[in-house]
Amino acid sequence: MVLQEQVNTAEITLTSTAADAVQNLLQKRNLEDFALRVFVSGGGCSGFQYGMALEGNIRPEDLVSEQHGIKVVVDEISINYLAGATIDYVEEIMGGGFKIENPNAVSSCGCGNSFRTSNDPAAASGGGCGCH
Repeated sequence: MVLQEQVNTAEITLTSTAADAVQNLLQKRNLEDFALRVFVSGGGCSGFQYGMALEGNIRPEDLVSEQHGIKVVVDEISINYLAGATIDYVEEIMGGGFKIENPNAVSSCGCGNSFRTSNDPAAASGGGCGCH
């Protein structure tokens, strides 16, 4: 097993494996001066869902850090839900993808794309996951 170096700035950790995957995407799409935007939006079967995008437009109010040569951008609202989270890239039998380990999530969907926090009373009723 290979240990991954992690750098924690702006309260989100991007593993070196995830940084390599982002760098590969940027190179394949020939994008220069782009960042990885990580955000949270309402929705998903657990109340909130994660989102990621390659971002060329960084706003003045965004929180920006650079980890393993990749700029990571988070908006001022999403950081409240993502503080302490780790973003990794994992290879599995069915393919690879980004995975977010979030200490703020008290439960998550079976697919791992949506979650709820202890401060989310609307999600207390639960809900079925249609993704598995």
